[in-house]
Amino acid sequence: MSSSSSFSSASSFPAAGGHALAAYGWDEDWEAAFAPYAERGLLPGRVIRVDRGSCDLVVTEEGVVRADTTYVTPHDPLRVICTGDWAAVDAPGGDPRYVRDYLPRRTSFVRSTSSKRSEGQILAANVDHAVIAVSLAAELDLGRVERFLALGWESGAQPVVVLTKADLVPDAASLAHLVQDVETAAPGVPVIAVSAAHGDGVDVLAAVVSGGTSVLLGQSGAGKSTLANALVGADVMDVQAVRDVDGKGRHTTTTRNLIPLPGGGVLIDTPGLRGVGLWDAGSGVGQVFSEIEELAEDCRFQDCAHVAEPGCAVLAALEDGALHQRRLDSYRKLLRENQRIVAKTDARVRAEMRREWRRRGAEGKAAMEAKRGRLR
Repeated sequence: MSSSSSFSSASSFPAAGGHALAAYGWDEDWEAAFAPYAERGLLPGRVIRVDRGSCDLVVTEEGVVRADTTYVTPHDPLRVICTGDWAAVDAPGGDPRYVRDYLPRRTSFVRSTSSKRSEGQILAANVDHAVIAVSLAAELDLGRVERFLALGWESGAQPVVVLTKADLVPDAASLAHLVQDVETAAPGVPVIAVSAAHGDGVDVLAAVVSGGTSVLLGQSGAGKSTLANALVGADVMDVQAVRDVDGKGRHTTTTRNLIPLPGGGVLIDTPGLRGVGLWDAGSGVGQVFSEIEELAEDCRFQDCAHVAEPGCAVLAALEDGALHQRRLDSYRKLLRENQRIVAKTDARVRAEMRREWRRRGAEGKAAMEAKRGRLR
């Protein structure tokens, strides 16, 4: 079944717990927030897919309806309506029906676009779990995992790393080592090895995502659509083989789709992400590298850059082997990238960066002059 046809029937959406939208995450808090819209005769609905100029929503007993998004398409790309949003939509009768507004988001997964305009792109809204799919058919890239994790933590969701295609790993010992490597790069994050082809680990993941809303993220070819089908127990998403030439995946999923899960909860499948740029993810980076942040608290200087400063607890941990060089390099890289993207959109941060560059430049100049004085 294709991704488009899998949402065509209202009968495929189960009702639960007293309200027809309970199966999609509707609760008392959402209902209270929606009260002003209800007084205007609008209906609540959860966005399951967004197309150009319109979106599909599941709306109470009507099942899936299509509505025009003209009123929720502002110039700010972070404020456009997104899969996972709770929307206020016109009652039946109008043609077209419009989405008039959407409720404030509890969480949102945002990345930086690849354009030179330094814009953020929202991938999913009101998410409880950010499920990061990493294929074991390719060489493990821990730096990319850390990048996804930073965005996951920043979103407000709980990240989960799923190592897909585990059946391609030749033996259990090798698989255990790969899981351990990822666990080291993902403190506080569940790491689950899964073979969707054989069903291994799918039940464990299903239990994790059975409550709330989960978004499935990863590169093309990571096996996201296959994993979504395994969780749903039906072929709701198209699947294509990875290219033999370079091992890269094709963009099987072209839109972000919200799919109900038989064990409870809903899943948002997303297109493969070629690039994953940070977007104001400073706290997320800190969460991923929590051991470095904790070490930094014991540095002699509060503004220690962990490069060559005396009394640096981070460098001391690096020297005695408690901290690996790869982790520190990745931490520095993501911090620099995040600082650059924030500086492009925040004048105050740009000014602080310029002051810091001038300070370090002056310190370097003074050190060189002092060195020349000693050599004379």
